[in-house]
Amino acid sequence: MFKKAAYSSLLIVLILMLLSGCGSSGSGSNAGSKSTDPITVKIGLLKNVTHAPAFIAIKKGYLQDRLGANVKIEVQGFNNGSDFSTAMATGEIDIGYVGPSPVINQYVRSKNIKILSGANNGGAVLVARKGAGVTSVKDLAGKLVAIPTKGSTNEISLRLLLQEQGLKVTTDKSGVQIIAMAPADTLTAMKQGQVDAALLPEPWGTQIANEGIGEIAVDWDQVPPNKGNYPLTIIVSSDDFLKNHRDVAKSVLLANQDAIQFIQHSPDDTYKLVSDELKELTGKGLDAELIKATLSHLSLTTDIDQDALKVMAQVAVDAGYVKGVGADGLDLTGLYDLSLLKETQEGK
Repeated sequence: MFKKAAYSSLLIVLILMLLSGCGSSGSGSNAGSKSTDPITVKIGLLKNVTHAPAFIAIKKGYLQDRLGANVKIEVQGFNNGSDFSTAMATGEIDIGYVGPSPVINQYVRSKNIKILSGANNGGAVLVARKGAGVTSVKDLAGKLVAIPTKGSTNEISLRLLLQEQGLKVTTDKSGVQIIAMAPADTLTAMKQGQVDAALLPEPWGTQIANEGIGEIAVDWDQVPPNKGNYPLTIIVSSDDFLKNHRDVAKSVLLANQDAIQFIQHSPDDTYKLVSDELKELTGKGLDAELIKATLSHLSLTTDIDQDALKVMAQVAVDAGYVKGVGADGLDLTGLYDLSLLKETQEGK
């Protein structure tokens, strides 16, 4: 009788221990912060210094540290946001850094992309060619102005600048003509007197000014909307990736925060790291003084100004880049998933 009771008691204790072990699995403070299954994360970014947080997250190892050793990182650089958005829509990349305008365009077309976090506000300038007779925005009437790509965030800012001065975009000299060309080609075109002005992400405007080709007509902190305080570089993810790998996406946001803090606290160490990453992406690094000038024209932040993006989205609609918008206007509520950003900002 005693032996039977003792055996029963021992069995109950063992069962309770097993249940306790199952209940405590993964309950630590870091649970869910790293993927447990081997995966490959395909990260996209643009080859611009305005994407410095991405460069630092890679070069300092913050991404790998946050993701864990079982995650393989593949980085793909793009020349513009349109190519980035196409790559995300086709599954070539999972998550990455880009400007908001191409993302808004893709969202309206396919609804398969989410904005997760900010990385940088501002960092574009309006530079005018010397001898073009442009010292203010009003002087752009009858001029040819370059932007990196059609429908880009830079073009949206340019159109807002023109609206503020009552200028219209036209295909002749009755208004302002806009032409899309790569920033490097814009620099050459200005040398040859073929382009009068350009709204470009840094460091291109500063480089054009430093080479004596042009002068900054509108500095970064006067470019609309919000006088430079608008999202220029954001982190986005495909819906499928976010659904299947929220823990990995959160780790990317944490690495982004790490990178921003490093840039803010160690600017001198940042210049070489940014140049090294640019060299890997483009085959050519950048002078430290140009990187320094660019970083002084950025407002690094993880916050997302949804009101500013709404203004920019409406400009894209009016310009014809966003199709199929009904009478009720553009609804962007499904474009955002800022829950992971909130968690990282609150230290969860």
